[in-house]
Amino acid sequence: MEFIEIFEMKMPVIGLGTWNLRGKECFEATISALEIGYRHIDTAEMYENESEIGEAIAQSLVPRNEIFLTTKVWSTHLQYQDVILSLENSLKKLKTDYVDLLLIHWPNPNISLSETFKAMNYLKNKEMLRFIGLSNFNKDLLMKAQKISFLPIMNVQVEYHPFLDQKSILSYCQKNNISLTAYCPIARGRDLNNPTLEKIASKYEKTVPQIMLRWLIQQKKVVAIPKAKSAEHQKLNFDIFDFQLSSDDMYTIFQLNRGQRLVKG
Repeated sequence: MEFIEIFEMKMPVIGLGTWNLRGKECFEATISALEIGYRHIDTAEMYENESEIGEAIAQSLVPRNEIFLTTKVWSTHLQYQDVILSLENSLKKLKTDYVDLLLIHWPNPNISLSETFKAMNYLKNKEMLRFIGLSNFNKDLLMKAQKISFLPIMNVQVEYHPFLDQKSILSYCQKNNISLTAYCPIARGRDLNNPTLEKIASKYEKTVPQIMLRWLIQQKKVVAIPKAKSAEHQKLNFDIFDFQLSSDDMYTIFQLNRGQRLVKG
């Protein structure tokens, strides 16, 4: 496993994405991921699966302090008291006293960020969270948030894969010691027969998803959270630490950008 270290934050570069995983399927996926070696789990109150993830972590043999756990506050819960209540509820479901990273899930122009960050500061002082970040914020909103926040913004989570350029916000994050988490990192599997990626995959004797994930984590300060419910796919997504893409192949994959955004805000 490889990590990104920013100040005291040590974040595994591959995590389990859990959007749209619920019930028994989510519980079993979390259990198998932890058995395989995943130590980074990403969820959100909106996903309605925190209870299953909490139960899986509780039943696993992995100590809580070895797991990097991220959850997110939904965009309508960003008022001061709502943020506090949201995390309190999440912690009960997750069966833990704290999360490693709490993100604002989506920006809400109708609620002042100062309200949200004031609550996050309170929660940090109560040791209910370790670090804070943002999800689905662009560079301008990130910069605005940095001016308002009491705490350093340690992470930004955005859709990022070879078919969607995120150069603007990624470059800013890299220059300002902020990690970037890529969700939909294999573009929801829609282009696994891309001839360019197939050719590169053949060269390294890897799968196309493995090439896409390796391309992401080889970039400075980038983390990827592929969703995978089967142990087989989880193992494949995790088996990317035994090779490196050449600079030429990295460049070739960068050229695949076509502005293909899968998640609309």
